[in-house]
Amino acid sequence: MPLRDTRATEPSVEEREASMKEPTMIDSAGLHIPTCKGCLGPLHFQSSDGSKLSLKAGCRYAERQKDTFQNALAFSNRPIAIEERIHVRVERCDQHWQGALRLGFTAISPSLFAWDDKLSIANPDGPRTGLGYWARQLPTCHTLPGAELCFWVNSRGVLMYRGPDHVKKELFVGVDLGRPLWAMVDLYGQTRAVRMLGSKKKKIGFRTKKSCPATPPPAPTDGDSCLCVDRGQPCKRPRQSPSTYTQPPNSPDSTSPEVCVVCLEDCAASVTLVCGHRCLCSSCANRIRAEFGTCPICRQSI
Repeated sequence: MPLRDTRATEPSVEEREASMKEPTMIDSAGLHIPTCKGCLGPLHFQSSDGSKLSLKAGCRYAERQKDTFQNALAFSNRPIAIEERIHVRVERCDQHWQGALRLGFTAISPSLFAWDDKLSIANPDGPRTGLGYWARQLPTCHTLPGAELCFWVNSRGVLMYRGPDHVKKELFVGVDLGRPLWAMVDLYGQTRAVRMLGSKKKKIGFRTKKSCPATPPPAPTDGDSCLCVDRGQPCKRPRQSPSTYTQPPNSPDSTSPEVCVVCLEDCAASVTLVCGHRCLCSSCANRIRAEFGTCPICRQSI
């Protein structure tokens, strides 16, 4: 019986080597990064020159310098898919500052950002969509150490958020879905450090894909956080040079409109509490006075 010639069906050496290579994806710098088969790809932070940010634990831990409240923007290392939910955990909190963490997305590759653009993004007056980014500040009560936060962009172009209360909220409407989107985390005000926990995305048939697995994070602790307000002993704010100091949001002297820190929907500028903060809309102010009787920012009686 004649032998069958199998040379035409056997893969070549080059084909076998290619099949053995790890799958890759493109990061913001145009470089191939390895991924696990069937996962969403590795996910961690990246920063840039001029930032007040340091990255640790394989770039999954981002921490701002202690002597400032701003200029600490972290970005995802790759574009994020629509409906891919980013999970982060607050690690350090310094309550002697005003304002807190901002979450959002940008359509501009972090590798192409100029630091002047980053400074404008960190402006507490709020996002400017014309610059290609969409972000919102979170209420300070959602950014205590150990708080796990989730944010994503849905198929309707809405920036969605779920905080420690497990309630979904719309933070921003009108995100441009026609361009790649990088996650953006602004360690502002009271939020000094966050940890990337990974991401998830539900697929057809209720199957869930995740980012590449990483070493499990340690249990959350307060560490060297300054929880002076919660402890009833507000400390003095660290000194700032007049040439570099800018007014944080929710300050009694701030005149820019803020979103209510409770409902995250209505304007808070219409209500000024006795402590001077403007952080609540009229309906939430009435409820907070009746149920708690203290300002959600400084805990002073109202």
